[in-house]
Amino acid sequence: MLAAEIWHWWLGLILVVAGVLAVLQVVVGYLRKVVAPQYPKRRPRS
Repeated sequence: MLAAEIWHWWLGLILVVAGVLAVLQVVVGYLRKVVAPQYPKRRPRS
């Protein structure tokens, strides 16, 4: 059952990558929606 072991390894790798990307997406979304409004961009001086 070598094919099953290889399949499970790739499936695990895909799930780990998807999990890491999901966590990064949550962190970036939090920073953009919660933290960024606390520090508004300055207008350029004319």
